[in-house]
Amino acid sequence: MSERSVSKQNQEKRWYTVLAPEEFDRAELGETLAEEPEQVYDRTIQTTLSDIRDGGENNVKLTFQISDVGSDTASTEFVKHELTRDYQRSLVRRGSSKVAVTITVLTTDDYRVKIQPVAYTTKQADQSQQKAIRRTMIDLVEEAGEERTFEALIDSVIEGRLSSAIYDEANTIYPLRRVEVEKATLEAHPEEVYEEEETAVDVDEDDEE
Repeated sequence: MSERSVSKQNQEKRWYTVLAPEEFDRAELGETLAEEPEQVYDRTIQTTLSDIRDGGENNVKLTFQISDVGSDTASTEFVKHELTRDYQRSLVRRGSSKVAVTITVLTTDDYRVKIQPVAYTTKQADQSQQKAIRRTMIDLVEEAGEERTFEALIDSVIEGRLSSAIYDEANTIYPLRRVEVEKATLEAHPEEVYEEEETAVDVDEDDEE
């Protein structure tokens, strides 16, 4: 393809400035190129918390998905929070325990979110202690989901309030060195949850006949 045809092709495309959601002050995430606005929907963009928030950690990766497109901007929604692999590896210590669990919760505004907290003990904890720590993590994450909207739940993850709450409670079971939320992922929107519930009801009714 000649330089002229490549240049012409690029001229037909438009750059869209990608913006973070309101809860991240609509920070600029980058740009994306497309011929038609429809092509921009559902594209994802990844950044670090430090890139979009003053004082934010650079070991926290955030993924956003484009949900709305304007004339030259694209709005996004949050879809994933995760710790970088290097940071996760740095938390592991020989002679200590890593206690992890995965919990799926439904927020007060019916978003389904998968949250994966992890606790690192100061020394090796026995099985019963690890089980008790895991139970505490499950209870506190489920409680957080039942009491918060999707936005408030994600904010508590990103700001570290959820991991602090787990630390304070689980540290009474066995001394902990650190608690982190390793990953938080948007699993389903309210409309998807409703659709699944309706499908489940239809299946149950069919089984009863």
